Amino acid sequence: MVEHELAAEMLGDDAAPATRDVAEYALWLGDDALILSQQLMQWVARAPELEEDVALANIALDQLGHARSLLRYAGTADGRSEDDLAFWRDDLQFRAAWLFCQPNGDFAHTIVRQLVAATFQFALYSALQSSADATFAAIAAKAVKEVEYHRDHAVQWTLRLAGGTDESRRRMIVAVADIWPYVDELFRDEPVIDRLEGIAVRPSALRAEVDRVLDAVFAEAELTRPGVAPSSGGGRRGIPFPALGGILAEMQVLARAHPGATW
Repeated sequence: MVEHELAAEMLGDDAAPATRDVAEYALWLGDDALILSQQLMQWVARAPELEEDVALANIALDQLGHARSLLRYAGTADGRSEDDLAFWRDDLQFRAAWLFCQPNGDFAHTIVRQLVAATFQFALYSALQSSADATFAAIAAKAVKEVEYHRDHAVQWTLRLAGGTDESRRRMIVAVADIWPYVDELFRDEPVIDRLEGIAVRPSALRAEVDRVLDAVFAEAELTRPGVAPSSGGGRRGIPFPALGGILAEMQVLARAHPGATW
């Protein structure tokens, strides 16, 4: 059964090799998912409730499954495996948006990051199902169902914390202010998007739908968008968020200490 479930994650087995531009776009999405998964796994055995340990671990595993499919597809462009791309690239070679590299912080910071990430990914994968690239469409069709749960999970926790105690509400307000500068980068169009018309989803086209959902959640939670300037970003262009190096050091240490090891 485990083998069957793992095989189901590996969409794209029969796909034609990705072009350089398609591989670049797959790295965008795959690196977002991989870094978010690595971050969420740090909550295991530390979450505020036992049930939340399980929930965050399941969300992390979903994201890891998306990352595997997307990195495997990206690797068909030059013969690299998903492991090569996950464990043997340096931070300058990753393409994760800075939002996904934000530290877990306290639980409120993780929930706000999850709210934005899942709302963005749900809009993205919903649109990507109509991609002219059959592999992207297949990966998105599977991922969107899981990301919908991730979004619902984050919405429920946002409402619970914002409407909880004075302290939980204070922490949510701080978390929104800290995370918000990294939202804008998600919707920036880079030159590769122009070359993938009909294949990639134009990030700027997702802004209205994501804003609509976040506005509705914030209204119910009685939270307001902070008036903060957007960060410079640059993750899509190989300008890593400073914390990415530390995240990769932990994620890659075993593979790099024992190259080629099997078990």
